[in-house]
Amino acid sequence: MTEISYGKAKLPDSLRISVLLKTVYIQTYAVDGVTFEFANFITKRFSPELIETIIKENPSRLIIAYHNGNPIGVAEIIYNSNCPIRKIAIPELNKLYVLERFYGNGIGYGLMNQAEKEVRESGFNEFNLEVYIKNDRAIAFYKRQGYVSIGNVDFPMESNTYENLVMNKVLN
Repeated sequence: MTEISYGKAKLPDSLRISVLLKTVYIQTYAVDGVTFEFANFITKRFSPELIETIIKENPSRLIIAYHNGNPIGVAEIIYNSNCPIRKIAIPELNKLYVLERFYGNGIGYGLMNQAEKEVRESGFNEFNLEVYIKNDRAIAFYKRQGYVSIGNVDFPMESNTYENLVMNKVLN
C-alpha cells in the first residue's frame, strides 16, 4: 500500500466524501439491506451540499485520510456537542469511517490520532463519541484507543431508535 496522507476536507472533495460516508454507513449498518429509513437518512445526512456547508463553516471539523489523493476515510469532530450522560460540553467524534477495503491498515488509528490532536490543539482535554451498541468491531477499536464506556443513549431514526454506547477519553 502506498503512503496514506491526512488533511482537512476541501470543498472540491465534497461529492467524494459524501459517497464515502454513504458507502461505509451502508456496509456497517444495513444488516437488512437498504431500507427506506436508511435511504432517507443517508440521502439527507450525507448530501454533498451538507458536506460543503460543514467544510465552509469549519474546515477543522472533517479530517480526511487519502490514498493516492482519493478519500478513503473520514473523522468528523463536533466541537459544540454536549455529553448526553454527563450533561456538559465536550467535543464529540461524530464519525470515524473507513472504507472496508482499507481496514487493517492503520487508517482508523491515524484518523483518530489526527482528530484527538485537533481537539487538544483547540484547548480541550476530553473527547466523547457514540457508537452503535451492536458495532462490536468499532467498540473494540475505541477501547484499544483508551475510550471507556460512560452510559447508553438512544439514536432516533424516523420511527425507530437504536441504542448507542457513549464513550469518553481524557486526552494527554
